[in-house]
Amino acid sequence: MSNQSWQLLNPETVLSIPLKKTDPVELYLPLRKLVASKYSESDAEKVESVLETLNKCRRDMVERRGDLSLPMQRDCLIHYFKCLCMVESLFTSLSSDADADADADADPIIFVWYDAFNPEHEEGVFSQRNGIQLEKAAVVFNLGAICSQIAASYDRTTALGRHLAMEAFKVAANFFFQLWKVFAKDVVSATLDLTPLLAQFLHALFSAQASELELQPQLLNDARYALHQSVHLLYARAVTLIHNVLRAAKLKHVYCFDRTWATHLSEKEGFFGNSSMHSWNLAQAEAPQRESSIPEQPDAECVAEILVRGICRRSIPNLQQIYVDLILSEYNPFKLMKDGKLVAYPWDMPPRYPTDSAILSSLMSSLLSGILALLPLKKSEPLNLYESLRNYFVLKYSESVAKRVEGPLEMLHKLRNQMLRDDLSLPLRRDCLIRYFKCLCMIEPFFPMNASPNPPVFVWYNAINPQQDSSQHNIHLEKASVLFNLVALCTHIALSCDLTTIQGCRLAMEALNEALNWVSPLPGESKKASGTIDLSEQYTSKIKNEIVGLKHKFPHPQSDVSSLPEYPASTNDPSSDVTEQFLLGYCKAHSLLQEVCEAACLDLLSAVSPVKIKDGNLVANATLEAALENMSLQETSDGYMYIAGGVTEPTTN
Repeated sequence: MSNQSWQLLNPETVLSIPLKKTDPVELYLPLRKLVASKYSESDAEKVESVLETLNKCRRDMVERRGDLSLPMQRDCLIHYFKCLCMVESLFTSLSSDADADADADADPIIFVWYDAFNPEHEEGVFSQRNGIQLEKAAVVFNLGAICSQIAASYDRTTALGRHLAMEAFKVAANFFFQLWKVFAKDVVSATLDLTPLLAQFLHALFSAQASELELQPQLLNDARYALHQSVHLLYARAVTLIHNVLRAAKLKHVYCFDRTWATHLSEKEGFFGNSSMHSWNLAQAEAPQRESSIPEQPDAECVAEILVRGICRRSIPNLQQIYVDLILSEYNPFKLMKDGKLVAYPWDMPPRYPTDSAILSSLMSSLLSGILALLPLKKSEPLNLYESLRNYFVLKYSESVAKRVEGPLEMLHKLRNQMLRDDLSLPLRRDCLIRYFKCLCMIEPFFPMNASPNPPVFVWYNAINPQQDSSQHNIHLEKASVLFNLVALCTHIALSCDLTTIQGCRLAMEALNEALNWVSPLPGESKKASGTIDLSEQYTSKIKNEIVGLKHKFPHPQSDVSSLPEYPASTNDPSSDVTEQFLLGYCKAHSLLQEVCEAACLDLLSAVSPVKIKDGNLVANATLEAALENMSLQETSDGYMYIAGGVTEPTTN
């Protein structure tokens, strides 16, 4: 293979783009003033946390960008986008008020953004008076740009680095697809970087680079025509588009756009095209030694990649239950409190809320009947997963490999201990079970552990008849049992809700929807485990049918139009409720980001992820570890018992 051809296949040769820059804007004061005047002071107090976090996110984007790592910039942008969608209705009100009263005393909010490909900042674009369209489009652009930089920053000669880069390029392409199809169309007098044409080109570019990285192991080891052709078509589309972009750049006087991109992409297209197939095959035949000079991945790299792929497995249900996390989750950065107050934690601080169970009751609903009335959680014997798994990695790989992954193994062990505790509140136990299930998916590829002399033994008791148990080395028994407990726990949450309130109705409905999500993969795991009768397909099918029936029994408000998709609607006009407007915006942002950011492995880069990737290693989040250590009952002088921030009834002597 010629040096030029080899260079074209070099994984270090990828393109990424810079972020757009902007001028500072004060958002908190004018938006809070608007809420207080349009709604009430009490309403302003309910949402001021969101406004403060919105303002901080934007200030950090402008003032702290140089001090933040690429993953931290991504965290900040995602958090800001959610807050921005929450307040979008306020900008509509501001624009309407300004149109109605041209002499309004309030200072307008004007966003100014500069072309990412114009470093001199000579031609900034101003938003329309109190318009949010430019701001949203610019943030979506920067989300795509930061993902492209994250991808380019990885060592793509390793299996883990190549996998992370591939996923990051896919997400970047998804963001630019949204910019192309949705957000860029609303921008007036856009700079070159916010035109649909450039967004379409960047979508094609990053899709091509992601596909090349995904197919790279096959491309390096065989010359199948179909593989080359699939990548060739993507690069061919990018080449066509970049020539259109260059013409548009000239018209907009953006002469600094890097024209070497066109040459690079044309070479890529030619290499993967039909004309290069014969030379590729000939090069392979003539220079096999060059092929064999590619270093094999060390065991440590392979193990890290397998763990990352495991935690991102598609077998984990894609949970869309927004309201459950808003009300119950201890770790969601946004929280809806019992008094209707919306709390938004800063993007760079892991949330620590008091457990708010005001809409949960200690009494089960009168609607409870049938199987669900007798659906306790399964119990299990204690198990030291850390020791058995670490010994396995030492035996199969090496001590150094075991050290590189011992952080996640410790987290796995602690989560298992906590999820079995009966004294945890329902919200805390749900959080613990979900995180533990994700960790199980992470280690699943290493089962069955045939090379280990002492593989872990999972022992689970029948939830219906505790005298019966199942004892296996099979990890699918563990997964099926955790799924069963998630189903049971979600039904307990639903049946403990105060159905006289709109929040209680929404939470109950969403908890049942989540239970149905968890019950879907349960039969598949159960078939691989052959556990007790409560895990049988027949029994889980009955549970599913009863959950569906229970949903129809839940009371619904009289309104036929739901203000949140699939949830009971408030009887009040949503436009008269600022909290409702914020919730609608949050749901829209959450749904969009769920669709775009499908790569769960990128969340492993976040500062608030329970398991993180750091310097090529998987490490446990120290903050979550500390929370698990402190998750114990502590009696206080006021006679109340606190469970990780949640209050229970006073104790009696």
